[in-house]
Amino acid sequence: MNITKEPAMEEDNKKIHLSLTRRSFFSTMGIGAATVVASGKLTAWASEEDKVIDPMELTEITLKINGRAHRILVEPRWSLLFVLREHLGLSAAKAGCERGECGACTVLINNVPRYACMTLAVEAQDTEIVTLEGLMKGEELGHVQQAFLEQDAFQCGYCTPGQIMAAEGLLRSTPKPTDEEIRKGMGGNVCRCGAYHNIFQAVNHAAKLKRGG
Repeated sequence: MNITKEPAMEEDNKKIHLSLTRRSFFSTMGIGAATVVASGKLTAWASEEDKVIDPMELTEITLKINGRAHRILVEPRWSLLFVLREHLGLSAAKAGCERGECGACTVLINNVPRYACMTLAVEAQDTEIVTLEGLMKGEELGHVQQAFLEQDAFQCGYCTPGQIMAAEGLLRSTPKPTDEEIRKGMGGNVCRCGAYHNIFQAVNHAAKLKRGG
């Protein structure tokens, strides 16, 4: 006797087959993922999981800023900019883009211009940090500060601290820079007011002041 499947039964079988196929697929995916995790570097990462530093846990560090040592408790995730402004009261470095594009937060780390917003405070230990405040001698302006003032190298002034620190770093490494070296040295600092011509003149003037000219 021939048994003919009813259309409804055939449709149910298709659904069951499709369901099993999907389960099999995702089951296989899970096994594959587990295999990857169980091999190579991912295994090493997993084994180190309990050693990961809690980003909210306070760590004591010492920062040497403008010749003075500061012992401070910080979270490992805090940027140097945040610590300077919010915990040490050194507000010359400005919070601009906070993603390493504008240069308003520029400071010197071991005499090299660096973005404080892109530097973790914990990474800045055992270095010499100089901010704009550290360029002054009492009430006397530093050479670069004086040059920016004399050459009117600012408008709103928000980017000026970063511009001055970039220029200071350039002149410490290159006391008599060429025009091209000035352009390159100042290229990481943005002036949205467009005072670039005067900034360029100020760097040239600062170089002369530093040389006693």
